Amino acid sequence: MADSIITERAKGAPLIAGFTEEGEDLSPLNLAATNLSPLGGDAAKEHSHGGGVGVEDSSRAGRPASFDPNDFPALTGREEDWRFTPLKRLKGLHTEALDAAAAPAIEVKVTEGNLELAVGVEQVAKSDARVGFLAPEDRVAANAYAAVETVTVITVPAAAEGDVIVASIKGENATPSAQHIVIVGEPGARATVVLDHSGLAVLSQNVEIDLKEGADLNVVTLQRWDNASVHASDQQARIGRDAHLKHTAVSFGGDVVRVTPSARLSAQGGEAEMFGLYFADAGQHLEHRLFVDHAAPKCTSNVLYKGALQGEGAHAVWIGDVLIRKEATGTDSYEANKNLVLTDGARADSVPNLEIETGAIDGAGHSSTTGRFDDEHLFYLMARGIDEKTARRLVVRGFLNEIIQKIGVASIEEQLSEAIEAELAQTEN
Repeated sequence: MADSIITERAKGAPLIAGFTEEGEDLSPLNLAATNLSPLGGDAAKEHSHGGGVGVEDSSRAGRPASFDPNDFPALTGREEDWRFTPLKRLKGLHTEALDAAAAPAIEVKVTEGNLELAVGVEQVAKSDARVGFLAPEDRVAANAYAAVETVTVITVPAAAEGDVIVASIKGENATPSAQHIVIVGEPGARATVVLDHSGLAVLSQNVEIDLKEGADLNVVTLQRWDNASVHASDQQARIGRDAHLKHTAVSFGGDVVRVTPSARLSAQGGEAEMFGLYFADAGQHLEHRLFVDHAAPKCTSNVLYKGALQGEGAHAVWIGDVLIRKEATGTDSYEANKNLVLTDGARADSVPNLEIETGAIDGAGHSSTTGRFDDEHLFYLMARGIDEKTARRLVVRGFLNEIIQKIGVASIEEQLSEAIEAELAQTEN
């Protein structure tokens, strides 16, 4: 277990040794190394078109971003951002020209609340002003952007008051394909938007989420693919002044699933909650890479992902990057990842990262845990007459249920609880 917490600074004193209120006191050696890196400094600025800003002393902020896949070198698997991903199983999403026409169909409905709500669903050209406000940060996402000509824009109007909008995305073929979705929350809008992925697909997908001032969106992305599916989804959110995003990623199905959510806190008072749940079976690769970018004062973020793994070759990857920029004074941020390994032969990789460029914050920290069942929990249950198999299942349910309860849509919560039962029924857990 790794855990670190930064508490409120003493009045008038730097919060962390080596930091001042003007940012980190970097040594000349560190600065030299940064300037030589292709991911930082001038190299980043040459390619950045709206994603990474190219801050010279921050490797994550300096990541190049571009709409052109040719701006990114061919992937080898040795890159930091791809070292855990089985490139040979991506089925050409990083190397082939993608077919946008083969992408899964999207059907959007208001399922709860004001069924007459004028939710805007449009098919627009890629040149539309609402598209491309955050550029892709990797070759796979840029390859998808280059392939699409038509983008689905879902606009949640200001009149929305807790409505539930479901976009059903059902795949029907294994042709390497591309898709682009934009979700716009108008000022003051309050709603849940569900992206429900199912069926068979080999899909590279870009999702842009734009929260205007005071908007409050609960975005749920469900990956419930057939076993042979491959899905890479780059989901970037721009959070406006006093806006709130709750983003929950749930991954169960598919052969390889790689979801990369980003929350860009671009104006004062923004808040991001990012939750995740995954259950990896034998041979499955489920990967979640997050980025929380605190780029404005007095913003808050909270990240919690939980996963369970069972079976030979089950592999889960969680990477959490949090950047607190120099101007993001008054930030309060925390991220955590917890993994429960149920059988031998499963592997979980968990890497929390925290970059801080100012000491004038309220708090920041991260934690990561990976382990087996808690013997004390099992003993407690078995001492009350519950057999070991049932006790193990109760522990798993309780462990994952914390995330399920955060979704806030009863019908989906019930479906996910049933899915966990089905997963546990596959083994002796």
